[in-house]
Amino acid sequence: WVDVDLAPNGKLEACKAGELIKELELDIDYFFTSYQKRAIETLNLILNTLRIKNDKVVKAWELNERHYGSLTGLNKNEMKKIYGEKKIHEFRRSWNVRPAPLSKNSPYHAERINTYSDIPKDKIPSTESLKDTFNRVIPYFNKNILPNLDNNILVAAHGNSIRALCKHLFNLDNLKITELEIPTGNPLLLSLDKEKKLKSAKYLDESRAKNLLVF
Repeated sequence: WVDVDLAPNGKLEACKAGELIKELELDIDYFFTSYQKRAIETLNLILNTLRIKNDKVVKAWELNERHYGSLTGLNKNEMKKIYGEKKIHEFRRSWNVRPAPLSKNSPYHAERINTYSDIPKDKIPSTESLKDTFNRVIPYFNKNILPNLDNNILVAAHGNSIRALCKHLFNLDNLKITELEIPTGNPLLLSLDKEKKLKSAKYLDESRAKNLLVF
């Protein structure tokens, strides 16, 4: 949950995402993102490309990336040295395995970050599995996004919060979700039927698409 800026390549991907969305010529009515700068900036770059003001953006901490506990602040090579490649793969891909909690004394802990000062302390995690992420993303989706799905909606979030949402929408089981990868900066266009059930799904940049495990 530590705030890091969008990398230069991420900015390029966001601008390209905006161009791909612009080609659809959709009227987009609602915009949702997380509390984290990299998702907010991604959405802002897309909105700039679409020539849409960002005054309608809703920010929700429930759409934040998964909290990686004691792995927070480590890069992949550092993690592999400490835990080994097999364990890191388990942490990153499993459904219900959590890393050790992040110490509340750590400067990386969300309780010590001003961005999260309005979140009840009992809601702030010290570590999460994908299941934990799912259990905050889906109630938020059902309450705040699902009722508006008669309209076009744009969600800018993170790899694991999007995986959680896809698990729900694609009806993937706990094993299948471990296979789902989400590429960065590639818009995923979802169409739903009148019952708000998934009808079709496709990446706008086919050259960078990943297997959606459905259809």
